[in-house]
Amino acid sequence: MTLKTPTANRKEARTSLFPELDRDLRELHTTGVLPTQRMRELVAAGRITTPAGVEPVQEYQFQPASIDLRLGQVAYRVQASFLPGASSTVEAKLQELKMSEVDLTRPAVFERGCVYVVPLLEELYLPSDVSGKSNPKSTTGRLDIFTRLITDYGTEFERVPKGYKGKLYVEIVPRTFTVLMKAGARLNQIRLIRGSPWTLESEHMLGRVEQKAPLVYNDQSPAKASIARGLRISIDLEGSDPAQGGEIIGFRAKKNTPAVDLAKVNHYPAKDFWEPIYGAPGQRLILNPDDFYILVSKERVSIPPEYAAEMVAYDPSMGEFRIHYAGFFDPGFGHGPSSDVGGTHAVLEVRSHEVPFVLEHGQIVGRLIYERLTEIPEKIYGPSIGSSYQYQRLSLSKQFRSEWKNQRRSSGA
Repeated sequence: MTLKTPTANRKEARTSLFPELDRDLRELHTTGVLPTQRMRELVAAGRITTPAGVEPVQEYQFQPASIDLRLGQVAYRVQASFLPGASSTVEAKLQELKMSEVDLTRPAVFERGCVYVVPLLEELYLPSDVSGKSNPKSTTGRLDIFTRLITDYGTEFERVPKGYKGKLYVEIVPRTFTVLMKAGARLNQIRLIRGSPWTLESEHMLGRVEQKAPLVYNDQSPAKASIARGLRISIDLEGSDPAQGGEIIGFRAKKNTPAVDLAKVNHYPAKDFWEPIYGAPGQRLILNPDDFYILVSKERVSIPPEYAAEMVAYDPSMGEFRIHYAGFFDPGFGHGPSSDVGGTHAVLEVRSHEVPFVLEHGQIVGRLIYERLTEIPEKIYGPSIGSSYQYQRLSLSKQFRSEWKNQRRSSGA
């Protein structure tokens, strides 16, 4: 595979806010996360494909450093979550564990708390030096839909081994809302990686990146990043008392709500599905293990175009809670030539494990791990490619329309 930096990208680099980065942006690497243009080449070469008679991979599926995966035409409700293991295919396990089949050629109901497995339309025939890893899309995570990629002979979720050849499947467990979806829906995405991933976790490595381009902003001004095994992310719980017209600092999902149709955008009144959480004295929040929360990071983070990032969803050293389902952050998230970007807050999907847990304002809740791309992508995250959350502050998924006047938002939201 020939690696060349497109002319358009070289022109973009010359007009960037950070000219000292230009040399790095033009560098090509033999290992790292594959950008848009290299994934297109894999599709053209038949390495990412669909079976005969199925719509081929579409342009809208390509993201800056990942490709969206689409649901096939049938789902299987199963007795329990499973991994096929080194000696079995997913189909063989489905024959043992399936309870019923669900037709996805029309909108179908996925019941809250039930486990479904859906064959995906895309299949992989990867080169021997390319592997993959998957994550839910942002909207999927904000609806508390738990999804995990499964492969034939797989021994772990969300991972595709180097040189994998075969079908892909996704496990789907709606945890808070019953949802409606149909074939073609895009709930998860996959990143492809050539060679051994090159991650930036140490203070030294991330510090070098920060010297060239800010990783954290405070009110659109660059701020000092807190680095320890990645970029440390803290929680924003600051707000005034609701009796004094306080701000909304988060949302708690309501129980026993109507079903949510994933195909509908800006459709459902948020108040029917979510309870606002206002800032309170003490700037703390007690997480109930039965509840699902949407909260936001204190930091405004930036992902330079030559890197991708992933949030560590669960770290027992920080507490008994999970902060993120949809952990992929694309190149260009919170970054751009326009002065109105200046970093973007990370919206966090939070659920406590087993016991109530206290979060306090400014508490470290997660880590953002940066990974190098093989080269700068042709597509960069932002409104120009239809990205939904570049200017987010505290944002629910795009299916809901908010009617609260005191919800925190960033400029441009």
